[in-house]
Amino acid sequence: MTARLSDIAAQAGVSEATVSRVLNGKPGVSAATRRVVLAALDLLGYERPTRLRRRSAGLVGLITPELDNPIFPAFAQVIESALTQREFTPVLCTQTPGGATEDEFTHLLIERGVSGIIFVSGMHADTTAGIERYTKLSGENVPMVMINGYAEGVDAPFLSTDDRLAMRLAVSHLVELGHERIGLLSGPRRFVPVIRKAEGFLRTMAELLGTDEKDALLENTIFSFEGGAAGARTLLDRNATALVCGSDVMALGAITTIRERGLSVPHDVSVIGFDDSPFIAYTDPPLTTIRQPVQAIGLAAVRALFDELAGIPAPRSEFVFRPELIVRGSTGSGPRIQR
Repeated sequence: MTARLSDIAAQAGVSEATVSRVLNGKPGVSAATRRVVLAALDLLGYERPTRLRRRSAGLVGLITPELDNPIFPAFAQVIESALTQREFTPVLCTQTPGGATEDEFTHLLIERGVSGIIFVSGMHADTTAGIERYTKLSGENVPMVMINGYAEGVDAPFLSTDDRLAMRLAVSHLVELGHERIGLLSGPRRFVPVIRKAEGFLRTMAELLGTDEKDALLENTIFSFEGGAAGARTLLDRNATALVCGSDVMALGAITTIRERGLSVPHDVSVIGFDDSPFIAYTDPPLTTIRQPVQAIGLAAVRALFDELAGIPAPRSEFVFRPELIVRGSTGSGPRIQR
């Protein structure tokens, strides 16, 4: 049955132009008006265009990076549990080297009619990636929530750990212990969390120690055990007595390098990780780290997604969550003077 714009407009109490924008997926129509037009379409017995058909109410996509880093399974567990409690079925999509990309997973999820998608540390965190992929999702009325990262112009709520504050907590702790040659070992500079960590690190080093940016000990490598090990070599060569790492996995790599040089942690070099991944308290020595509020962020992401599904969209801004410094055995007293 072919839809007549005039009939739908009359039923919905809106203009024919508004009806046309809704049926063609064009912007400029509020969520409430869109729902009224679709309801009128259904009441009159017209078939919805494919892009506007109701999605599978029971499925929610969850796209994460590889699961080698235990922080991502931790996020997945919290989010999947919260979705299941709301009688939704999570569809976990994990990116692996040589496997499906985020865009490919997104396409598959849309084909299966998911109700929405939660992205964890996705392309939205990469400053070199375009936002067209997310603009397309918005145009197809797919609710989405972004965790750890921010991209201006994306029509979605963002939830992130406060990386700048995390660095203030880490550096302040090390300065109190007497360290001055403090290095930051993190991932590629194109990622938003990495950029923010560097900003927080440099600002705190300048405030507490008067360190100039050109003299700061910064090393960008890859987010992995091997990256941490390689980056630590460079920072140790520059006489660092303490290392702040962008992940717990990188911190474990750094500790391996420190020991290979015949040094000990924390007697010779202090190390701080980032995430407070499961079981990290049982390393040797137990790792001092910055705890991401995984539980709070994961639950908030699910709440935000269900607000979107209920037609009560969250503010299009970033919600920043406070991290916590967890002091264990990998940090100790440092020299008051530079080596």
